[in-house]
Amino acid sequence: MSFLASLSDAAPGSLSWALLVCLGLLAVALWGWWLASTRVARGNARRAGLARQAETEAERLLAARGFRVVDRQVTRTFDIDVDGAPVEVWCRADLVVSRRRRQYVAEVKSGHAGSDPTHPATRRQLLEYRLAFDVDGVLLVDMRRRAVVEVGFPLLPRWRH
Repeated sequence: MSFLASLSDAAPGSLSWALLVCLGLLAVALWGWWLASTRVARGNARRAGLARQAETEAERLLAARGFRVVDRQVTRTFDIDVDGAPVEVWCRADLVVSRRRRQYVAEVKSGHAGSDPTHPATRRQLLEYRLAFDVDGVLLVDMRRRAVVEVGFPLLPRWRH
């Protein structure tokens, strides 16, 4: 006998009880979902605020090392080939800076793993910047150590688009 069939055969009082239990479970599930989603939203907002603060401090750090901010949150698009067809993709860098007539794209990191240029995700990000931006080099700004590191990719030619 199916659940619905057993409910229809049940006494009217037990049907009301079953409905109340189902509604209660639904309410608890919705409340849990709401708590989780607001926690995630608060976490995202906190991380975004920390990232903005790190970028502001990074600008001061770069200025102290002789760099001038040219642009912030710079987006570039470029094409990749997927099965022989060009597909446009985009990336966004934290800063474009210059020093001594050379331009750099700078990525600001404040976490543990991300501030290591050999960390796979960071390395790929910096390589993508090197390919997408018309700059002379790529900088990794490690706000934990307050260090500015130029990251090169020797297999790529040094070119400006």
